[in-house]
Amino acid sequence: MNKPRIVVFAYSEVGALCLEELVRAKSNIVCVFTHEDDPDEEIWFRSVKKIAEDNNIPVRTPKRLNDDEVKYFLSLDPELVLSFYYRALIPKPVLDAPRLGSFNIHGALLPKYRGRACVNWAVLNGETKTGATLHVMTEKADRGDIAAQKEVEISFTDTAHDVFMKVAYAARDIIADNISALEEGKVSLTPQDESQATYFGRRRPEDGRIDWNKNAVEVYNLIRAVTHPFPGAFTDIDGKRYYIWRAEPTEGTAKPAEVVSRSPLLIGTGGGLLKVLEIEERKI
Repeated sequence: MNKPRIVVFAYSEVGALCLEELVRAKSNIVCVFTHEDDPDEEIWFRSVKKIAEDNNIPVRTPKRLNDDEVKYFLSLDPELVLSFYYRALIPKPVLDAPRLGSFNIHGALLPKYRGRACVNWAVLNGETKTGATLHVMTEKADRGDIAAQKEVEISFTDTAHDVFMKVAYAARDIIADNISALEEGKVSLTPQDESQATYFGRRRPEDGRIDWNKNAVEVYNLIRAVTHPFPGAFTDIDGKRYYIWRAEPTEGTAKPAEVVSRSPLLIGTGGGLLKVLEIEERKI
């Protein structure tokens, strides 16, 4: 039996790993939709476009899926759609077209952490676990029935990048374990429990501003949630902006934002002290 025709929408390291897994499984990928890298963004992940080209898979990089792109997509006669961290809105005619359905990988344990920047939010909120979820794509993002999940641990010292890589490998494992069922239309689905749903929006660089009235652990969680390769946590002092890239909470008492020691650099918070391990000064 011929394998079904798959169209993949993918970007970032999750997209790279999952696409490689489909190639290993010898899936019938007829096209990959991805993005050109943004020159204003720190690109720390591998190129989905290059992986597709290296495997002689047709690849397209539209800024958005307009009518012409949808028409091209439909001309491919797709039987299965898989989305791995694709950033653009995928319109309903695309989701409804394949006979075997449209599925997405989300970087959290749905229904928790629907929305954007789910890994960063999980670290910022001090979560001890997260994961990846394979679910049916619907017009309402992250709300479709769940096909599979895999949990990963968040250590207290993990940065968001560390967790993102754990989630990316969990996503790859989910695809490895479920690609045959997806291609055969034999995936078992479980509705999401709406009573357990949480939602978090996108994060902007300015959301990295440190609130020193929060306790030391909360400030530390912000720092590790937005440190490299993300925009970073910062504070403004005397017309200068300081980015704190590494730190750790420690015991002690001081007023919020009060510098109590310069070697080591210890700063007061709303509860405990923050020991700064790496700091960078920039002009505002």
